[in-house]
Amino acid sequence: MTEARGPFGPRGGTHGRRAPGTPCWVSLMVHGLTATERFYGGLFGWKFEPGPQQLGPYSWALLDGHRVGGIGQLAPDLHLPIAWTPHFATDDVDRTAETVRLCGGTVGVGPVEARGTGRLVIGSDTSGAVFGVWQGVPGTGTAVIGVHGTPAWTELLTFETASVTKFYKALFGYEEEQVVCAGVDYVTLRLDGVPVAGVHGVGHSLPRDRGSHWLTYFQVEDADDALRRVAELGGRVLEPAHDSAHGRVAKVADPEGALFAVVQDPR
Repeated sequence: MTEARGPFGPRGGTHGRRAPGTPCWVSLMVHGLTATERFYGGLFGWKFEPGPQQLGPYSWALLDGHRVGGIGQLAPDLHLPIAWTPHFATDDVDRTAETVRLCGGTVGVGPVEARGTGRLVIGSDTSGAVFGVWQGVPGTGTAVIGVHGTPAWTELLTFETASVTKFYKALFGYEEEQVVCAGVDYVTLRLDGVPVAGVHGVGHSLPRDRGSHWLTYFQVEDADDALRRVAELGGRVLEPAHDSAHGRVAKVADPEGALFAVVQDPR
C-alpha cells in the first residue's frame, strides 16, 4: 500500500468532478443483502437507502446522508466471487468499454443506465480482475472522504505488475511509478502526478481460489477496535493490524467472504 487516500482528497472533504481514471465509487454484490447491511452498518456506521434496481436489489451506503458506496444482491442462482469492486471515472463509457476490449480485457455488463446517476460498465482486465467504469452525472460518486468508513485507497493484487499495468495505462493514460526496493513488485498509478491506485505483484502468494483482484482500503479511526468489531459482527481477520508508513493497516473479510482492508491514519 502506498500513499493512502491519494485519490479521495483531504480529510472530511467532498468530491468535485473526477478526472477520467480516478476511483469514484466502490460496490459489493452479495447473496444476503440485509445481513451485509447489518455488518457494514455496525462496522462503519453506514445507513442505507434504495438505489438503482436495474441489476436487482441495490442499496446506497450513506454516512451522515452522503453516499460512500453501494451494496447489491445477487440472483440466487449466481455463484460469483463476493468482492468489493472499484469503479473508475470516465467521460465516455462507450469509448472506454471499446478500449477495454481492444486492450485485451472483457466487458461483462453494460454499458447500462443507472437511474439518473449515469452509465456504467463492469469488466475485467487482462489479469482477470473485475473493475467498473462509471460515467457519472455531476454530483454522483463517493460523496465524502477521509473519515471513518470511507474508501481510502484501492490496490490491484496480481501475479506480476508489468502486463496489467500496460492495460490500465492504455485505458486511462496513467503515469506509472515503480517502487525501487529489492524483492518488491509494486507500481503506483498516477494522474497528473497524483497517486490514484496501486498494482502489487505478489507472485505465487496470489490466492489460487481468487486470482487477481482489487482490494479496497477503508479509513477507520482505530484499526484495532475495527478488528474487534469485525469479529463480533461475524467477519474474519485475515492479517492482524500492523504499523506502516501510511498508518495502521489490517486485512479482513466480511461474513460472505468479501476481502477488504482497514487503515488508520497515522496523523
